[in-house]
Amino acid sequence: MRHSRIGLCPLFALVSIAVHPAVAAEPDVTVEITAADRAHGPGPIAFEVPESLRDAAHVVLTDGKTESPVQLLPDETGRAVFLLSEPLAKGETRTLSLRAVQKPESNDPPLAECIADEESVRIMAGGRPVMQYNARVVMPPEGIDPVYRSSGHLHPVWTPAGRIVTDDFPADHPHQHGIFNAWTKTSFEGRAINFWDQNGKTARVDHAHLEGTVSGDVFAQFTAVLQHTDLTGPDGPQPVLEETRTVRVYPLRERFLFEIETRQKCVADSPLVIHEYHYGGMAYRGPESWIGRPEHDFLTSEGQTRADGNHTRPAWVCVHGPIDGEVCSLAAFGNADNFRHPQPVRLHPSKPYFVFTPAVLGEFEIGPDQPPYVARYRYVVHDGPPDAELYTTLAADYADPPTVRVLD
Repeated sequence: MRHSRIGLCPLFALVSIAVHPAVAAEPDVTVEITAADRAHGPGPIAFEVPESLRDAAHVVLTDGKTESPVQLLPDETGRAVFLLSEPLAKGETRTLSLRAVQKPESNDPPLAECIADEESVRIMAGGRPVMQYNARVVMPPEGIDPVYRSSGHLHPVWTPAGRIVTDDFPADHPHQHGIFNAWTKTSFEGRAINFWDQNGKTARVDHAHLEGTVSGDVFAQFTAVLQHTDLTGPDGPQPVLEETRTVRVYPLRERFLFEIETRQKCVADSPLVIHEYHYGGMAYRGPESWIGRPEHDFLTSEGQTRADGNHTRPAWVCVHGPIDGEVCSLAAFGNADNFRHPQPVRLHPSKPYFVFTPAVLGEFEIGPDQPPYVARYRYVVHDGPPDAELYTTLAADYADPPTVRVLD
């Protein structure tokens, strides 16, 4: 089963496809998907594909009438993902066949596609743009100090209707860039450095190189390496952290769903100390036009807003505001395996940004003799006002997906 362009489907994802002829040499494998003590909504589910099917060009899950494509996860031997098309009721077990199929050749792009060049990586879903990762340095607009130049961030991020829900170089905080990741109050070899705000000229986070891209009918993803550099050393700039960031997008019909993994390894002889502070980490910056608008606010899983939600530890956080006369929403969820999960969220009292901030709970280190700091997040972007019921289901499914049994 190929990692990229595995199956070409003319319909938009989470829509099952017509049944194709099975490859006779490969027998079907029975797969059971079970919802135990609660219902599960549509979304991605990972499972292990039997060895007999791992080399097949196209693999699907089928009930005999319709098919859902299956796509291998890069660098995870035998692990694959499919998109659950219909909700699973509490206690329901759905039995499907895992099958290698033949498909006609097509020049159509896959449902989820990475388009990369020297400047950026753009991910498309069903022909619609989802996000852009900026590999080449982006210079600030005229009137903003060039010190704020940036690379290695996601901007724009679009809704399915094509509205942009991120901002870059906002006048009030020109050091904020779409979806970005940086520590704020840190020290290295006794020197205070700040990766968050470039204005201090003590540290930077920059794109280093692109490791690879994947396109397919279930997801598209890219992996990039970023360098977190100390600019204050006596011998000149010194790399402190090497970050490997993987972004994966699932092409759902009415909303965009994507995941970000950050893996930060200390590449210096001394540790980076992240001090207790009220912000810094995986961050989101929304449009400057939202400032002061009554339709703009935050909402958390606990029903809190910017008025009372700062530094709480919710299962999900949503930011919403008007674009072209319509409210748009972005919600984020931390992975249950994250350091200090659930991580506190910084909700700015007046500006449209939030950040997952484990440093609120105290000092920690990323050192050369320690395992990498790893954190994962899932995001949903959609047109329309916040949908607390949807976010609660997505958060629960992210933490506890349905059980998948592959039967011999």
